[in-house]
Amino acid sequence: MLPRAHRMRASASFRSVVRSGVRAGRSHLVVHASTAPGPVEVGFVVSRRVGPAVVRNRVKRRLRELVRERLDALPADAHLVVRAHPSAAQASSVELGADLDSALATVARRLVTS
Repeated sequence: MLPRAHRMRASASFRSVVRSGVRAGRSHLVVHASTAPGPVEVGFVVSRRVGPAVVRNRVKRRLRELVRERLDALPADAHLVVRAHPSAAQASSVELGADLDSALATVARRLVTS
């Protein structure tokens, strides 16, 4: 579970990050990122295309845990939205973790250069 201070809850925050930030897509997920004052915030988007509610919630739990493990490695002012592709439902945790690591490295690099 992500600590409360790191959860993105407001739809305006999601919209801001997706529209104004940088993104990196991988086979199982897309990471949108921007910088804003305050602690790191992370939000998750798992649409109905991923599967029924049970599957969507499982994907969200797996992604939350993977992000929680990497929270200390994220830039201090980063705001992230992790969007799952339908293929995330069948992906192993190792595959999701590799995609997440790769996407986080890309958005971190792009945030520094922008």
